[in-house]
Amino acid sequence: MLLLERKCPFSGTLNTMELPLTHREYDRGIAKWENGALIQVAFPTLTADEREFIKTGIMPNTWHSVFAEGN
Repeated sequence: MLLLERKCPFSGTLNTMELPLTHREYDRGIAKWENGALIQVAFPTLTADEREFIKTGIMPNTWHSVFAEGN
């Protein structure tokens, strides 16, 4: 398991998420993504919420409250 820290662009809070990856898998996925692969291709075993966290640092509860329909 990998603990990843990212700063939320909305709150500025430093968030941590545990990802079911080794450091090596993470590094390989980041390299693929930085070289133009879609993030879902670079990290096919992760959930959409986990991939969003890698990209933006936004936690699932924040994402849903900010982008919920009707807001």
